[in-house]
Amino acid sequence: MLAGACPLDEHGATVGVGDLAAQAARCLETMTQALADAGATLTDVLATRVLVASTDRADLGTVWTVVHDAFGPHEVPSTLLGVTVLGWPDQLVEIEAIAAVIDPG
Repeated sequence: MLAGACPLDEHGATVGVGDLAAQAARCLETMTQALADAGATLTDVLATRVLVASTDRADLGTVWTVVHDAFGPHEVPSTLLGVTVLGWPDQLVEIEAIAAVIDPG
């Protein structure tokens, strides 16, 4: 299980303040790096949960487009949720993922 990927830079500051698409893209960058560090890729992801700090369906759609495009033909079962608040200042998006890698050893 991968903990929630957040839109933070290398210093812990929230990136893309006010920009849902930019925050979603940063979450995916963080997730992709964490997966790579574990010897996995986006194609190893089995499911995601995408959290968006908004009650506007259009905002959820904006984030979903970024996530869906990143996964490309690898259709992953996902839950897309609007929430009232996320943990970091100015955070609008968080993406959780479950991935599995076969250990050849």
